[in-house]
Amino acid sequence: MPTADPYLPSHGDRSWGAVHYDLDLDYDLLGARLDGVARIQIVAHEELARVSLDLAYLAVKKITIDGKPPAKWTHNKHRLVLTLKTRIKAGRTAEIMVKYSGKPRPLVIEPHGDAGWEELADGIIVAGQPHGAPTWFPCNDWCGDKATYRISVRADENYSVISNGVLTSRTRRGSGETWVYDQRQPMATYLATVQLGRYVPHPIEADVPMAVFAETGADVASAFADQGRMLSYFSEVFGPYPFDTYSTVVTPDELEIPLESQSLATFGSNYLTSEWKHVRLVAHELAHQWFGNAVTMETMQHIWLHEGFACYAEWLWSEAAVLERAESHAKHHHLRLADLPQDLLLADPGAEDMFDDRVYKRGALTLHALRVRVGDEVFFTILRTWVERFSGRSVVSADFEDLAAEVSGQDLSGLFDVWLRETVLPPFPA
Repeated sequence: MPTADPYLPSHGDRSWGAVHYDLDLDYDLLGARLDGVARIQIVAHEELARVSLDLAYLAVKKITIDGKPPAKWTHNKHRLVLTLKTRIKAGRTAEIMVKYSGKPRPLVIEPHGDAGWEELADGIIVAGQPHGAPTWFPCNDWCGDKATYRISVRADENYSVISNGVLTSRTRRGSGETWVYDQRQPMATYLATVQLGRYVPHPIEADVPMAVFAETGADVASAFADQGRMLSYFSEVFGPYPFDTYSTVVTPDELEIPLESQSLATFGSNYLTSEWKHVRLVAHELAHQWFGNAVTMETMQHIWLHEGFACYAEWLWSEAAVLERAESHAKHHHLRLADLPQDLLLADPGAEDMFDDRVYKRGALTLHALRVRVGDEVFFTILRTWVERFSGRSVVSADFEDLAAEVSGQDLSGLFDVWLRETVLPPFPA
């Protein structure tokens, strides 16, 4: 069975790529039932005799390829395999239609635990990272395969649906309402999401459409008061905001951690404070729109390109907001890392440690070491060039190393070797 990413066995198929997902979903909240029709425009990267998709727990009702049924198909665990009547030659396109239904639930894969479509006390949350996308639509589930999306969701009246991209229509019919979103910029499957609840918008003044969605009466002001200014600052130092809108959803339930999605972030009600430990996460999730969403790792081995960058963005915002210098945060976390096991390889942390806090902090320290080495002007030019050149694409660590050397005009191989490819923590970059 194909595996596109060694950190996520039996997920994804590198022999083909998705170009566009068109999803029509109908969700019955009371019965916890999802009925869906997915139309997937694909391109063959090599000659295809079969196509493997990821779809977990949901029953397949009908499948066509360019309007005709496949020779046969099998659906075992979370893999849906189509055997083609006619091979698809490399470079050619096709459309796969899958009609499906069932009661979606999170998919459990060790060592990552569960992810995906999950019921709240009164609504739905989709936490896609790293393997949750197949719990609600058939897909090529690996982060190196990016596509555009149209997501249509019919839900019960008095409930709001928030999804990726721009809300293009909202139609009431009978006892339900259909919400349609377009994500026009390429997106990895794990960043696709649906958030459903009794939400109302709390607009935030910013250069792009931005709002916090929470239940009536929720006090979001203290936690998200700076979000518009964060966006302006990050747009200055990272380059223009890469998407059409930005939404923040606050669920009535408490969440262990915020959830990252493209053009959208989700927080639990337990994050509604002005304390730095919560405000830093507002900056962190917003920074992911540049580092992780616009520019996305090809495989999870390179996750420091997401989490190290978003963590360093927290420290940059602290500096810009005249709270505490990035150097002070860096020193604090360098001391903490020095007391932890020295057995993590940042360039390849392994599936078990990919979300270890050491990846976040050592990744941020790697960027601080680069900043100290090349100076602020060159450092921020590197970050802006990184986003400008690779936006909409998938990357590996070597791409960033090569770009940093190109922009700075320096040989940075020694710096990246000790921070990325050695386990022992280097001295603090002073």
